[in-house]
Amino acid sequence: MLLGAVRAGAQTYTPTTDNLAARQNFQDMKFGLFIHWGIYSELGAGEWVMNEKHIPYDSYKRLADFFNPQAFNAHDWVMFAKKAGMKYITVTSRHHDGFSMFGTKASPYNIVDATPYHKDPLMELAQECVKEGIELHFYYSLLDWGRKDYAYGSPIVDGKPANGDWDSYISFMKAQLTELITKYPGVKGIWFDGHWERDVNWHYDEIYGLIHKLNPAILVGNNHHLEPKEGEDFQMFEKDLPGANTTGFSGKSKIGALPLETCETINNSWGFNITDRSFKSSKRIIHYLVNAAGLNANFLLNIGPMPNGKIQPEFTDTLAVVGAWVQKNGEAIYGTRGSGIPAQPWGVITQKDKNLYVHVMTAPQQPYVFIPQLKGKVTKAALLADGSAVKFKQQTEGVFVYLSGVATDPNDTIIKLTTN
Repeated sequence: MLLGAVRAGAQTYTPTTDNLAARQNFQDMKFGLFIHWGIYSELGAGEWVMNEKHIPYDSYKRLADFFNPQAFNAHDWVMFAKKAGMKYITVTSRHHDGFSMFGTKASPYNIVDATPYHKDPLMELAQECVKEGIELHFYYSLLDWGRKDYAYGSPIVDGKPANGDWDSYISFMKAQLTELITKYPGVKGIWFDGHWERDVNWHYDEIYGLIHKLNPAILVGNNHHLEPKEGEDFQMFEKDLPGANTTGFSGKSKIGALPLETCETINNSWGFNITDRSFKSSKRIIHYLVNAAGLNANFLLNIGPMPNGKIQPEFTDTLAVVGAWVQKNGEAIYGTRGSGIPAQPWGVITQKDKNLYVHVMTAPQQPYVFIPQLKGKVTKAALLADGSAVKFKQQTEGVFVYLSGVATDPNDTIIKLTTN
């Protein structure tokens, strides 16, 4: 019994001081760039094309033979994110197709060894991120459609695939994660995906434990669509704000006590899709960012670069507008936390220290907005854009902020409330 207690205790994860500080910094950054890029980009039909088009693995692998993104420029990617007001980048190191977009010794099926490009774009990206003060996180797929030891489609018996070699696959992932964490400078997070494909023993105690041993400050998150698991440092929500389940992914995503992040696509695709023209407007992106911040979450916005390594001009044009808005209004986004006041029909509220930022994104029918459940006494109300005074009245049931004569913003009219 004593031995069992010791073993159980050894598996309890206690984040270090550096990890807790990294979590705080992660929450302060608020806005990140998600990048899905791989050999699937060549087919222009999204990152699931191999699975959706039922392309045999041996045929699909030929895409590596002519993947040669000569137009890739790490500086351009980082500056794209920076100009958009983003503070971190999460990029696919290996997606479900099993192709590694970095120079790995654990498999020859990677961009350095299997393509005519023969260079490591993720090393260049990591170095550029350090140079420009942008944090870098690596997306890493647990799911692999091609490796024999993973045995995609195999029945699961006793927590592992009956037709595969699960120990081999776990060792392979550990080797790659060790490379990503020890070889690439400035890596701050690992973003796992694919858990939902099968009900197996993923050996998270070993995998998460390895990551935190290699670098205790690195943040671990897993897109398993469940409540947080032992050893994780942040919780993500796919294509939904925390607490919502419009896409059907988050039905079991019970919100935990960890920092939150929501990810969404700029059109309808994660990877490059040449026929997808459903581009979100700058206003819609701004609203997504603001609504996420109001719910105490980061917003990770995805793009799928073209196979040559360039970012579509539709993305750059839209994000330039978003970046200009964030530069002007960043005080109400960066470093804020959710106020605890529920979202209202007109918008949300973010908070920093003793300041509340009232984000009016939908004009109310009446000439005021009402803020319920506000704690503390409001001493001042001013328009964030120019500092001009805004009339308000505080009563027992809440605060009335009057909008008559207030210059409105077509995206988000922000009123700063100072409390004692």
